[in-house]
Amino acid sequence: MAGAPQLPDRLRCPWDRLPGDVENAVDVEQDGRHARRVYSAHVATPREAGHRPRKNNPAATGFFVTRSVTLPVGEIELRFSRSSGPGGQHAQRSETRVEALFDVESSSALTPIQKKRVISRAGPVLRAVAQDERSQWRNRELAVERLVEALRRALRVERPRRPTAPTAAAKERRLEQKRRRSETKRLRRSPT
Repeated sequence: MAGAPQLPDRLRCPWDRLPGDVENAVDVEQDGRHARRVYSAHVATPREAGHRPRKNNPAATGFFVTRSVTLPVGEIELRFSRSSGPGGQHAQRSETRVEALFDVESSSALTPIQKKRVISRAGPVLRAVAQDERSQWRNRELAVERLVEALRRALRVERPRRPTAPTAAAKERRLEQKRRRSETKRLRRSPT
């Protein structure tokens, strides 16, 4: 690494690879989808250096619906088509309209009770469409947000209403108010 530029340690992130580092690569490890170079002079990866992925990163965790439900990214089906309305050549050529579909019955994220509740309120397939923006990526985000919100509404458990009896003080206040109002109206009458 004689020809590689050196940065002071305070400016160099542990996972930054300098041009000379690639020459030291020994092997490539593969685990599932990811490939990582193994270096003879070990340079820490982001995770080893203490870097954590963002907490609300849907790609890593899925979409947060409720405290007990996180919707995996793989269970949302996205369909793309051309958006309706004016827009010239861009709208006629680009598939910016996004339709997000979620099959409730085949979901692994919901318990059988939750599935039953969602199906009774919203049907077996939840559907959300977005064609508000010119960008397909933004419409994709909007469609997924709307789908998650629809699922959240369908999962909401309404509190049972417990009827309460009026207290003795409340009854007394009501009767006193009626007496006062009656007296006011009696004084407004013309004398006979």
